Amino acid sequence: MISTQYTNEYRILKNLEDTIELGKTLPNELPELKILLLEGPLGAGKTSLVKGLAKSLGIEEPITSPSFALAQHYPKGKPPLIHLDLYRLEEPKDADELFLQEEEEANKLGAIVVIEWPRRLSLSIPEAWQINLDYKSEGGRIAHFIAPSED
Repeated sequence: MISTQYTNEYRILKNLEDTIELGKTLPNELPELKILLLEGPLGAGKTSLVKGLAKSLGIEEPITSPSFALAQHYPKGKPPLIHLDLYRLEEPKDADELFLQEEEEANKLGAIVVIEWPRRLSLSIPEAWQINLDYKSEGGRIAHFIAPSED
């Protein structure tokens, strides 16, 4: 289990299956998870990680990147899942507005919110967990966990 006592933990992900498996473990490893920020370059595995998370929540419908829709809702999950992709939003105020709307909806539903490309936000979300995904020079990927700030 990853504890909020640890501000940094790294996981090596050898392939796509490892990324999906990591997503599946998140509800058990982060039992208080409400907001997850996913950072990383294109193709680093952000949506694959969300696919694993969705499986662990009992979501059976296909998980796709919400790049064009900006937000996907999966209300049948236990808890429900709201998946945001801020990549196409260039103005921080637009990203902030979308997040605040979706956060309000998530609070009503008791949903987990996952945000891809959170750097588009100008808001601080100190209660959020963050996972940075990046490529390793020798192949595979690395996942860096950052615990919520205590502020």
